[in-house]
Amino acid sequence: MNVFADVVARVRTALTDLQSEGFLPKDIDLPAFDAEPPRDPSHGDVAVNAAMVLAKSAKMKPRDIAEALKAKLETAPDVAKIDVAGPGFLNITFKTGVWQSLVRTILKEGSAFGRGAAGHGEKLDVEYVSANPTGPMHVGHCRGAVFGDALANLLVFAGFDVAREYYINDAGGQVNVLARSAFLRYREALGENIGAIPEGLYPGEYLKPVGEALAADHGTSLLDMPEERWLPLVRSFAISRMMEMIKDDLAALNIRHDVFFSEASLTDGRDQVKAAIEVLRKKGLIYEGTLEKPKGHDDAEWEDRVQTLFKSTAFGDDEDRALQKSDGSYTYFAGDVAYHYDKLQRGFRHLINVFGADHVGYIPRMKAAVTALSDGTADLDVKVVQLVRLFKAGEPYKMSKRAGTFVTLRDVVDEVGRDPVRFMMLYRKNQETLDFDFAKVTEQSKDNPVFYVQYAHARAASVLRNAVEQVAGLDVSVEALEKADLSILTDPGELDLIRRLASFPRLIEGAAAAHEPHRVAFYLYDLASALHTQWTRGNDSPHLRFIQANDGVATSARLGLIFATKTVIRSGLQILGVEAPEAMR
Repeated sequence: MNVFADVVARVRTALTDLQSEGFLPKDIDLPAFDAEPPRDPSHGDVAVNAAMVLAKSAKMKPRDIAEALKAKLETAPDVAKIDVAGPGFLNITFKTGVWQSLVRTILKEGSAFGRGAAGHGEKLDVEYVSANPTGPMHVGHCRGAVFGDALANLLVFAGFDVAREYYINDAGGQVNVLARSAFLRYREALGENIGAIPEGLYPGEYLKPVGEALAADHGTSLLDMPEERWLPLVRSFAISRMMEMIKDDLAALNIRHDVFFSEASLTDGRDQVKAAIEVLRKKGLIYEGTLEKPKGHDDAEWEDRVQTLFKSTAFGDDEDRALQKSDGSYTYFAGDVAYHYDKLQRGFRHLINVFGADHVGYIPRMKAAVTALSDGTADLDVKVVQLVRLFKAGEPYKMSKRAGTFVTLRDVVDEVGRDPVRFMMLYRKNQETLDFDFAKVTEQSKDNPVFYVQYAHARAASVLRNAVEQVAGLDVSVEALEKADLSILTDPGELDLIRRLASFPRLIEGAAAAHEPHRVAFYLYDLASALHTQWTRGNDSPHLRFIQANDGVATSARLGLIFATKTVIRSGLQILGVEAPEAMR
């Protein structure tokens, strides 16, 4: 039951009728319009801007259209009143029974309440994390990992068929540096005094076990090999160990991927990079030429020689991009083009990439490539995740650095736990810098959003448990609560709580469409606040308490509301990947 979608459907039907009756021009298309909660609750339950959106194409005054819509809509048996406000807003107020029946709907639908069909089962690929397999995950990866995972959960909830993907950057110079760093630790494991780690190699202690494992598997045999022989062996082994460590770090946050795609696989055997370039060449989008040197900085992919270039400017990029250098080697961008072509070949037409803040400049060329390769039939949305700053009690905080150079994801999770990390990484818009305070995220107060929301779920569970003890013979099963007399729910605080529950399906639809899981976190905090407020009102006014020991009818109705609220909080927390506790520890 989506109250707002239902209003949209009613208004659209009324507009069609007004066209049929000749009040509105028949030759205009009905536009999209909004039905949403008004900013001021005293203005009603749902505000609709259809008249204002339609006025220009209809060449009519918006208030005239609004008055005609009002006449059509106000006869519905569940409508209490409709006001035309301002330039032509429709403010609809429903009868109380609409909200009371919504509680019953949630009880019947359970965890399915709010689940949308907006995705229509369409395939959608979300690529996130994709950290280089050269060391443990750092705190910056942590935010992108949580964001991508929660976004995938949200899209599944909204009805999409989602693939969660990780692109392993296992080709190029960084994995050769990894191999040489691991080989140094291998020599160390064999007893050699390696001294200080040379500049240019990875210094972290995490490579010691890799060196020890190489020594256990190969003994001293690798020492007798020239680099061209031991390098591919050590590289493959080290990458495998790094990916095991990365997967283990992600598992600590309950993050798992469906697909791990190897960059190296693009040129192993069949050259998929060449194939993707040829696809673009056949479309007339490849030429041989030179690029101007970028202003203000050196570009590793720039050379004053003829290169193979992609006409990305034809798709909105600010310059064409090199795919193949004069020596025949591919640029990094060429590998990404081939990788996204592979996604298209696998049937995806909706692609989402989660990038770090340092990759913003890369977005236009990737969008250009996807548009070109798909002839405009696929879309790519790139979500940029900004930096995380660590604090403890308001002071910048540095922790033990297992990696040797940065704070790891595992350090953060081990310090405060999975749930605070996941919730707080989502309790700010992804494009905004996030301050993560280790002291605040473990506080048991309203100022700690994760505690506040989890406590609301635990409080609802506690009310249900206590009711059984305090009211003899009371049945708090969902089947029994579905039959409760919900007409008792008339208190303004109760109705406010129900209206917030009614917004959940609309919230899911909007958050999924915008690819913004933070909206779910914000919503849950507001819903939890409404529940806690109503609890407090019961302390001040005993007749509002959820449990009325001498009134089983009122208790059952309010427990139905509590159960419904608990259900929605649980669904929201599951989307965020956060536990919904039955009791606080």
